[in-house]
Amino acid sequence: MGMEQKRKLVFIRQILKVLYAPHKAFREIAQTPQYVGAILIMILSGAMVSLGAYTYLSRAFVEQTLPITINGDQWTENSTLWASAADAMITESDDHIQGGFYGNKSIDFSTISSTRIWMLLNNIGPVDCSGLQGYKNVSLRVKTIYTNNTSLASASLYLFSSQTDYFYYNLTTYLLSANGIWYNLTIPLEPESAWSSNGTNADWSNINSVKLEFDWAEDANLTVRLDGLFFRGFFKSPLESGLYAIYDYFIRGLLQFVVIWIIIAAFIYLLTRGFGSINPWKPILILTGFALIPMVVQAAITVLAFSTLPTLRYPFEFIAGAEGEAQAVIDQVIATEWLASQILRFAETAAYVWIVALLSIMIHVSMKLGWFKSFIIGTVAFFAGLVVQGFILAL
Repeated sequence: MGMEQKRKLVFIRQILKVLYAPHKAFREIAQTPQYVGAILIMILSGAMVSLGAYTYLSRAFVEQTLPITINGDQWTENSTLWASAADAMITESDDHIQGGFYGNKSIDFSTISSTRIWMLLNNIGPVDCSGLQGYKNVSLRVKTIYTNNTSLASASLYLFSSQTDYFYYNLTTYLLSANGIWYNLTIPLEPESAWSSNGTNADWSNINSVKLEFDWAEDANLTVRLDGLFFRGFFKSPLESGLYAIYDYFIRGLLQFVVIWIIIAAFIYLLTRGFGSINPWKPILILTGFALIPMVVQAAITVLAFSTLPTLRYPFEFIAGAEGEAQAVIDQVIATEWLASQILRFAETAAYVWIVALLSIMIHVSMKLGWFKSFIIGTVAFFAGLVVQGFILAL
């Protein structure tokens, strides 16, 4: 066996010995401190974090939308995208759906002494609403505002393939009692029999425009506001777009380890000096890296916890964060993931206790301080490190 292989085995033995004989391990490491072992632990931590991410993301499917979710509520933020009758005014209203994802505007259509308002959103396609990878629903928020001397007679939603070929859906029953309030409409595009069609070339795989029409029984001053218009309804794993997210989690895992490693070591360096023990920076940093090996074990348990998860489907509202809806979805997901969440909570608590214990042993063995002082320094350094790490990573 070559010298290089022997050196690697020494570092691996040191890492393993921290798990089952930390007193002996820290004493040996303090005699000949080298960064290799601590760096190996750092890499293992990043690798286990990325493996946990892969295990979770392979089970998590996120609802896809158009406009795509990361671009927000594009269609009902810009009034210039819409057309209507010549006597209708189209403006952007501050009256909008709550929740940052939905922006800070809705589109306002209003007319004076009329019985009809219509609105048309053109050139959005082709939008595929057919097949396994096609959108399954269209959702929007509608607020109708009109005086009591009239009543809503009809409301319809149109999806156009061309100017003369389209599908339409009767919305009247949904909106009869919705005067003055935002109403959430989610209209399934299947089965197709729920929709009527016009023209021989109406094609669910080729939707290019959206139109809504509202009619009232008597002339009145009328307003319709639209917000949160999306095609939605099929689910996709983030892993289908490539493994970039896994690489990102690996880097994130490394960064989290390095930040807390340096911070805890710095606190130990300062606190031990405050207690009268003068120790060089290098061995403190290396020993602290070894003491953080429970982070690797915690990440490994995370992988096991995520492996117990069923297939998870995250609806659009989970990402959109609309007021009330997101919390309902989160509650549902937590209930589904109860076993995994309990394992994760236990693993985190156990890792914290274990790290504090290893830091206390490390300080006692290598810096010749009493057990009580070692415990105080280890505890303060670790939890101060968590606080500072959280602050730094939040920047």
